[in-house]
Amino acid sequence: MNAVPVYIVTGFLGAGKTKFITEMLTDDGFSEGERTLLLCCEEGEEEYDAQMLADTNTALVNLEDTKDIAGKRLLRINREHKPERVIIEYNATWLMETLYAAEKPESWQLAQIITLVDAQTFELYLKNMRKYMADGLKEADLVIFNRCGETARKSPWRRAVKGMNGGTRIFFENLDGTTDDGVADEDLPYDVKADPIEIGDEDFGTFYLDALEHPERYDGKRIHARGRAFRMDDMPKDCYVFGRHVMTCCAEDIGGIGFLCKFAGAAPKTNDWIFLDAKVEKSFSPLHNAEAIILLEQKVAPAGPPREELVYFN
Repeated sequence: MNAVPVYIVTGFLGAGKTKFITEMLTDDGFSEGERTLLLCCEEGEEEYDAQMLADTNTALVNLEDTKDIAGKRLLRINREHKPERVIIEYNATWLMETLYAAEKPESWQLAQIITLVDAQTFELYLKNMRKYMADGLKEADLVIFNRCGETARKSPWRRAVKGMNGGTRIFFENLDGTTDDGVADEDLPYDVKADPIEIGDEDFGTFYLDALEHPERYDGKRIHARGRAFRMDDMPKDCYVFGRHVMTCCAEDIGGIGFLCKFAGAAPKTNDWIFLDAKVEKSFSPLHNAEAIILLEQKVAPAGPPREELVYFN
């Protein structure tokens, strides 16, 4: 049985999903005449051009309600069209779990999830419809912000998305037609030239994300911060995780963030709040399975919890 790659393109109405999928289908680097099944889960502001669909060997099937992907509907659609690949224009308000739970052909294999965001409405939706906005961002392999003007707040938006999904790639499409990844001066709230760099309680999340993306910024420097000591399975014996708990979406969605910290004496007790003075070393981190930073403990002092124990990325 040949595998059928499935590409999911999600985002709110008006985020540019139809335009993006049209560009996918007409891109010679992506399409070579494969028999494509396009499942459209909402009636967007733009329609697909019938001639374009015919030219790209694409069959369009509209799904108007979550009931349309329930039962064996997707199995029947697959038998009818026998696709070599599937593209799903997904309705962000249906939530990804609905699609995951649907019965699908065994040959279908998820290839990529792409979330499109209208930069002009991102903060409004994140504030008022956070559950639905975060759903696609947390799952995405690629996040694209469309319609970015000169006042687009790329740095905090990157931090908000990275806080939900540290492994995703993020790109910004500007109104002048250019594209960038938004990586520039992060307007950090602390002085990276100080010795040590004082990481305020409210800035721990910013430090975490920036150190993941730019470990070279901190290599060879010292940091001073308040956090908790954690132990994890398969951790090196001379290490603990120095970090904090973070709320990525809602009160029910709390996880942990942090970096490996090597100690020479006795390790702090698990879950204890501590003040840590540490040297920073850019290195491969088994905790993140990527190049990041490792902390080399210099001094540790007991600490009470900060006023706000949870880290928020928004």
